[in-house]
Amino acid sequence: MTGHSPRAGTGLSDQAAALLDLDPWTRSQVEHMLGGLSPTARNAVDRAREGLVARFGAVPVERSEPETSAAVWVCACIEIAPLLAGWMRERGIPADVIGRSLADVGRHLRLHRAHTGAFGLDAPWWLTVVLSGSLFQLGRLQFMLHRLRPGAPAPPVETGPWVLDVHIPEAGPLTPAAVDLSFRRAVEFYAAHLPGQPTRVAVYSSWLLDPHLGEHLAPTSNIVRFQRGFTAYGDPRDDGLDAVQFTFGVRTLDGLDRLPRASSLQRLVLARIEAGGRWQSVRGYRQLP
Repeated sequence: MTGHSPRAGTGLSDQAAALLDLDPWTRSQVEHMLGGLSPTARNAVDRAREGLVARFGAVPVERSEPETSAAVWVCACIEIAPLLAGWMRERGIPADVIGRSLADVGRHLRLHRAHTGAFGLDAPWWLTVVLSGSLFQLGRLQFMLHRLRPGAPAPPVETGPWVLDVHIPEAGPLTPAAVDLSFRRAVEFYAAHLPGQPTRVAVYSSWLLDPHLGEHLAPTSNIVRFQRGFTAYGDPRDDGLDAVQFTFGVRTLDGLDRLPRASSLQRLVLARIEAGGRWQSVRGYRQLP
């Protein structure tokens, strides 16, 4: 990155609020938090912000747990948004991709409020990924370059050293048309902007690939049709917590009897757990068009 990272003030710029898609309530919480920082906390925010800036463009992105308080971490992440947007513009990333990618911050703050009624983040480490300059939302899906680790399960096809990790933001229906368009956009985007890391295969690991879903949901459901786009490989692992979090927005298996059962997916998730079954995370690959 050219230039330097200036010390931020105590306010939140309109530019940062728009980039991160902060709703008025969330913005007011952020401004209150920024304005109430003590000198010690202010220095901690500056150090955290510099560490985040140093990770811009890291490929692959390593998951990093915050080494400071949640408040300091959120403040640092909020403040680097304009810096990251500028860094991405310098590299020719289209404005719509920048906006959709960084808006994941506001999305996760809203999801936390919807699930808990409070301001905060469920997984602060995820902001390290979102604000790395290496995760891009291209239509319905998010993508990130990933290098297959030695000894880790690999798809039974020729991949080359790089694959595309797929992530699904909570942002509307997962229709086949939207999914296919995202994969086509990903091929074009990475060929144009990261030609030095060519990719042939996309990989996804989630309970959404558990075959139990395909056996019990309608074959026309978006989840089942999404599953059909991937071929499973490797050994599955138990992952009941993700199934509950994705479906209900809670990170606990306590109080399942109080959760709603309005949809076929909600009923299926709870019925399997209550019957003593276990949801599993399955690895899948999809060859790129």
